[in-house]
Amino acid sequence: MKALIVIPSRYGSTRFEGKPLIDISGKSLVKRTYLQALKTNLDAKVIVATDDERIFNHVSEFGLCMMTSEHHQSGTDRCFEVYEKLNENFDVLINLQGDEPFVHPQQIEQLAQALSQSNCEIATLKKSIEKNEDLFNPNVVKVVNDGKAQAIYFSRHAIPYCRGKAQDEWMQHHSYYRHIGLYGFRTSVIPELKNLKPTLLENMESLEQLRWLENRKIIHVVETHFMSPAIDSPEDLKVVNEFLKDNPELI
Repeated sequence: MKALIVIPSRYGSTRFEGKPLIDISGKSLVKRTYLQALKTNLDAKVIVATDDERIFNHVSEFGLCMMTSEHHQSGTDRCFEVYEKLNENFDVLINLQGDEPFVHPQQIEQLAQALSQSNCEIATLKKSIEKNEDLFNPNVVKVVNDGKAQAIYFSRHAIPYCRGKAQDEWMQHHSYYRHIGLYGFRTSVIPELKNLKPTLLENMESLEQLRWLENRKIIHVVETHFMSPAIDSPEDLKVVNEFLKDNPELI
């Protein structure tokens, strides 16, 4: 199975402008993400997709980068553009978020393994929620799936609702999961997905994966036990520094 791993990377960000180029213990955020992707055991090509020359010039010093349209609404759209422009044969496309500098290579491999199954066109990850504050944090996306590990719904709200119990007791009565925003696609499904229009639920929750569910696409959800800090705002750098103290091999 041949994989294309694309890291969408934007300079402009409402909460953290210039985020891909920030220095984290001697390496930029985007470089760390790129280097983690290279550690997989997959037959893969890794490439950064951006619309900013500063990021393009930086990444070109150590790896592959492609300039893409300024008008994409999501990182997935940017990934699809890279796949089409390369015009090479790949079995799967992995959308690796550019703000995941410590993503575990095994997580990428988990997506590829799921996509090796004949009935799997889209795959993503989940991890158990361990803190009550995360369950009710709208920035932590929750996911529920059925007995066949197929996604039923994604939400910024805590789902399912635990009727008759106080919120601080919910986790005693049910196992809740957070969505880890890595996506894998069989390349055969890309032509269909790229032509789908934004949907009501997607716009309500601001979650692009709901577009696929609303169009009756099956999303396989794979459980991961790895959790590393993503960087969404300058405040997250404090968490990253603590993470590096506990994981000095990543410095």
